[in-house]
Amino acid sequence: MTEDQRTPHYLYRTVFEQFKARIESGELAPNTPLPAERRLAAELGVALGTLRHATQLLRDEGLVVTVPSKGTFVCDKRSTRSLTSCGSAKGLGASADVY
Repeated sequence: MTEDQRTPHYLYRTVFEQFKARIESGELAPNTPLPAERRLAAELGVALGTLRHATQLLRDEGLVVTVPSKGTFVCDKRSTRSLTSCGSAKGLGASADVY
């Protein structure tokens, strides 16, 4: 058993770390949309609130951007653009009003 497995973590933190690793490894490419929240929560077997908390952490880290009525998209960390233009939010038909 590794140290990480012995140390208790909140489930939202585990979900966050899994997505962070997938984004940083390139498995989830820039501008890739994440599945809808309810569908993703069901696939992962977690509560919707848990998934939303993990998504908020991803936004806080600048790894994803959520565009109202469009979805949540992976940001291009190599870009020097601000979070409001992260993930080509403007190209998605969104205003600078992102979460």
